[in-house]
Amino acid sequence: MRADRIFAYGAAAGLIGDLLLGDPRRGHPVAAFGRAAAAAESRLWRDHRGWGALHTLVCAGGATGAAVLAARAVRGRPAAAVALTAAATWSVVGGTSLGREARAIGGALAAGDIERARERLPHLCGRDPQALNGQQIARAVVESVAENTSDAVVGALVWGALGGVPGLVGFRAVNTLDAMVGHKSPRHRRYGWASARLDDLAGWPGARLTAALAVAAGGRPREAVRAWRADADRHPSPNAGPVEAAFAGALGVRLGGTLAYGGRVEHRPVLNGEAGREVRAEDIERAVRLSRRVSVLALAVCAAGRSAMGRRGR
Repeated sequence: MRADRIFAYGAAAGLIGDLLLGDPRRGHPVAAFGRAAAAAESRLWRDHRGWGALHTLVCAGGATGAAVLAARAVRGRPAAAVALTAAATWSVVGGTSLGREARAIGGALAAGDIERARERLPHLCGRDPQALNGQQIARAVVESVAENTSDAVVGALVWGALGGVPGLVGFRAVNTLDAMVGHKSPRHRRYGWASARLDDLAGWPGARLTAALAVAAGGRPREAVRAWRADADRHPSPNAGPVEAAFAGALGVRLGGTLAYGGRVEHRPVLNGEAGREVRAEDIERAVRLSRRVSVLALAVCAAGRSAMGRRGR
């Protein structure tokens, strides 16, 4: 069986597994990687970029190397290769859990239970929930759904199409490291620099594909393109900017603005500010549905891209 078909069948099976089962409830490989990365940090941490780069190399390189060995072990065995690709895809994508958490918060907001919404928000993003009202919580959820559609689904599929199982695993390892040490806290400002920059590079193609598919699937293509072109570069993240701007235009809402992380306040530019309205609780469901459509389209695009690469290489 050709490599492009192995990827297409395996990735589709993995996404179906995620749709039906969500994340593994016990022994999640990403959680195990996180524990190993935390243990490595406890030994390697120095307030120095070089030591942070070593941490990134050890953790991301180790995970990717293990995936290379696993892929080699099933070479020439198509059924086993499809099963490995499916298992890797199911392990690294998180679209169903993303939608489940977002809907739980949306349901709490719709019921007027803002304390319940605040309690669940940390499951989805790192904002300070006590500093947010209902509208701000809804906005935070929509922004998280948009960004994590790229980080938790589309980016992984892009790298799976490019590099097979090692691409899937390597992307998730880099993205997880960025979430752990890639933020600008005093402890990680230098140490997490390498992880943050590598995540920016790894996330670049997936973010642009996510934005393009949000334009195609959102039902408001002109508004999504306009918001993307006008506002994406104003966002502090080179990858979250295009995704959140395109989602804002596609949903007809305003994203961005003032937010709080771990006690510090950030004032971000407003995305789609001229044409959009404030986010409401019901927009969370619309964002989740858009995320699902984007994910399915991403699978089709990545499978087609993998097939085209295979034909070109023959």
